[in-house]
Amino acid sequence: MRTIILLTISNIFMTFAWYAHLKNMRTRHWLLAVAVSWGIAFFEYLIQVPANRMGYGKFNLAQLKILQEVITLAVFVPFAVFYMGTTLSWNYVWAGCCLAGAVFFIFR
Repeated sequence: MRTIILLTISNIFMTFAWYAHLKNMRTRHWLLAVAVSWGIAFFEYLIQVPANRMGYGKFNLAQLKILQEVITLAVFVPFAVFYMGTTLSWNYVWAGCCLAGAVFFIFR
């Protein structure tokens, strides 16, 4: 459970590092956006690396990767809808179904 919690927290940082500049720094030079994103990503890695190290052994490598992808979508959808103002569409549902299939096959 600790791995899942830490991966979720790291994914929140990752999502902001990758996408928040599209809303907040749109008029700024792209190099500034890179510097800010790297600063945010530093904290993501401080959490993500230990999370993967703790999880490896409890999960095999493929399970750890699929788990990360599920967490990514679970973090990204609320971020896209509530922070970025994206309209929720059926594509999110279908992507979730595909990931549920991936989870089924990788953990069986």
